[in-house]
Amino acid sequence: MQDTTLLQLAYDISRITHDKVGAIESIMHATRILALNARIEAARAGSAGAAFGVVAEEIGQVSSEINHIAADFRQAVEAHTREIEDVGGRMLTEFRGQRLTDLSLNAIDIIDRNLFERSCDVRWWATDSAVVAAARAPDDRQLSDYASSRLATILRSYTVYLDLWIADANGNVIANGRPDRYPGVTGENVSQTGWFRNAMATASGDDFTVADVARNACLDNAAVATYATAIRDERDSPVGVLGIFFDWTPQARAVVQGVGLSDEERERCRVMLLDARHRILADSSGQGELGDAYPLANNDLSNGYYLADTQRLVAFALTPGYETYRGLGWFGVIEYNLGDEASQSSAAAAHRHARSA
Repeated sequence: MQDTTLLQLAYDISRITHDKVGAIESIMHATRILALNARIEAARAGSAGAAFGVVAEEIGQVSSEINHIAADFRQAVEAHTREIEDVGGRMLTEFRGQRLTDLSLNAIDIIDRNLFERSCDVRWWATDSAVVAAARAPDDRQLSDYASSRLATILRSYTVYLDLWIADANGNVIANGRPDRYPGVTGENVSQTGWFRNAMATASGDDFTVADVARNACLDNAAVATYATAIRDERDSPVGVLGIFFDWTPQARAVVQGVGLSDEERERCRVMLLDARHRILADSSGQGELGDAYPLANNDLSNGYYLADTQRLVAFALTPGYETYRGLGWFGVIEYNLGDEASQSSAAAAHRHARSA
């Protein structure tokens, strides 16, 4: 980065100035000693050395003046160098903070676009004739089996899902797309889950519900994002619910690990997705597990950056949603480890800065 080069030049100027002025001061110190010795010898020589004594005195005075000039020069250069370091530190923080904020927004935007597609999928598949027929006649095993085969066909094309479930109006799961992998799903009652209740309460086929990422015991405790909508009969009345389970972990990992960082940034950055409660949903470093909270200090701002301490720059961006998908209040967050830069930066560079959307 050019700002890093600017700071390095400032450090080099300070170091070179210190070394060179130190060398001048050493020479002048030696000169003063020689002048002192010369005055002593001139005094011993009496009147014959008087003229030489005057020269020695002048050399001593010149040496002293050069010392004062060198000291003033050192102070002036060091003061200006500190100012350059301060300005450069602020420029570097602002440039990096704005860049990482943009990348945080990019990460949350990618996941939102992905999840928008999930909301389209569930509304579309809920209109499938086999799905509707099975929900209308939950006791007809033949219809349920056929619906299960239809869901299996969908899953072969849409590999981002772990499973698809059809639940009747009472919340009993009557069919799923992968009964061989998840044999315990059929017969489960999901009437008390938020996604089922909210889906049954949707006003029309244009509506859907989504639940925050959570582990599903029936799906080998995998982390899933659950999307659901009501299955409707010809009178547009809810006769059941279609629930689809997005395989969260590999998809989210691809997002946080695929952010466009430089090689240097990748070594220093931790990219995360947080929910509205700042719970870690995905973490490129592997440090955070689903359920762990991150201490994001966004101060009600939708995006920005700040120095969390002397070692960490934190950039964040709130989901803007995508088309009809409003998002769930999630954040993209990038934590940058300043490392040795922290010791080089002045206190003035450690300011807090955030910008509203």
